[in-house]
Amino acid sequence: MTQITPFGHAPHGPVHQITLQNDHLTAHILTLGATLRDLRLHGHAPPLVLGFEILDPYLTQPGYFGATVGRCANRIAQGRFMLDGQPHQLDINNAPNHLHGGANGISTQIWTIADHTENTLTLTLTDAPNPYPGTLNITQTFRLTNATLDITITATTDQPTLCNIAHHSYFNLGAPDIRDHTLTINAPHHLPTQNQIPTGTLTMPRDFDFQTPRRLRDANPAIDHNFCLTPGHAPNATLRYNGLQMDLHTDQPGLQIYDAARMHTTAPGLAGHPYGPYAGLAMEPQFWPDAINHPDWAQPILRPGQTYRQSTQFTFIKGTP
Repeated sequence: MTQITPFGHAPHGPVHQITLQNDHLTAHILTLGATLRDLRLHGHAPPLVLGFEILDPYLTQPGYFGATVGRCANRIAQGRFMLDGQPHQLDINNAPNHLHGGANGISTQIWTIADHTENTLTLTLTDAPNPYPGTLNITQTFRLTNATLDITITATTDQPTLCNIAHHSYFNLGAPDIRDHTLTINAPHHLPTQNQIPTGTLTMPRDFDFQTPRRLRDANPAIDHNFCLTPGHAPNATLRYNGLQMDLHTDQPGLQIYDAARMHTTAPGLAGHPYGPYAGLAMEPQFWPDAINHPDWAQPILRPGQTYRQSTQFTFIKGTP
């Protein structure tokens, strides 16, 4: 049976935790930011994601742990973009850029429980036009099917706006840090950056090439980049460690990989101690970052009468080499 329990009070109101469970997985989800607080695979003791046991770190610690980020995930250069000939200036919360929807992004808001069963949760959010144009109505469903966490997101708008929503969990399959995890990404290109904004070119230098399985410690020591996924190739990415494998499937064109090289929390996490560098690997399906300022790329523009859709699955397999 689904459990809904109080989880404290945020500036926008009370926060609740919803627990989903089936024969393979248990997920704890917060109404604050539609956040995946904890995810466990039965028969595997360590948590699969980074998170916290209490609310306060979600309000005070940077990092977007398990949150749903947007309205436009990732960075927009200097917070500026043009839409239908009109200039827009967003807040700068990751100087000199706008990141993950800004200071009042959807990760900071309290979502509404719309429906739930033992293994399914649907949350909704009405995001007011601040600082983005238009009111965005978002529906997100978390579903457990066997050993798969399925996340489906839809959104509609009353004015032309940006819509690029991403799930921001950090994954760790049971190691002290993720540098001995093996990563595979079915992506022929990545986006090099300057000041964390894509330069506009598509490349694949050796340090970023995960088209064949590769330990993270053998690659670039500081990855916070978008990988341009091969359409229709499943799985889009695979993470392995010590006999446990996670396959990621998504319909999004990009996958932002962040190795948490800059992570440092003061609050203890699910493992009982603060998180340091490389504690987890963020794998965020989304449009390419700053795409609105690169008109040749797929555009994160949503108009009235259209529906934004995202479907992403995380599947866990035990006993892999």
